[in-house]
Amino acid sequence: MIRRTGSTLIEQVILLAVLSGCAAVAFASGVRAMDTAHVHGAAQEVVELFAFARDRAMATGTRTAVRLDVPGQRLVIHADTDTLARLELQRGHAVRLESTRDSMAYLASGLGFGAANLRIVLSRGASRDTILVSRLGRVRR
Repeated sequence: MIRRTGSTLIEQVILLAVLSGCAAVAFASGVRAMDTAHVHGAAQEVVELFAFARDRAMATGTRTAVRLDVPGQRLVIHADTDTLARLELQRGHAVRLESTRDSMAYLASGLGFGAANLRIVLSRGASRDTILVSRLGRVRR
């Protein structure tokens, strides 16, 4: 009786199919995790940018505005004619920006100036995060 060692071609093809299925599942979950991490990181930076604008308005006693440039996918802080800070969302995190308003201003008292609440939605892939800024300037995530 002859004893054979090794595997047949069919067994190797089945093994390759199982391994590629496992790799596809692992890759998809890794992509989702990366999308979520980028969206949460960008949301944290946006919240910090609004806090900076509010603090700057109170410290200097001048109105400070956060302009949301949706076509350019960036946020810019202005005080009078000066640009104080800029956040490029496509470069840093490759997230998409949506907004219900184009700007939010803070008075010297730290209160928001404007007539309506602001909703900012950041998304990448299937991951989304929403930031709400009340008309008084309070930021919630």
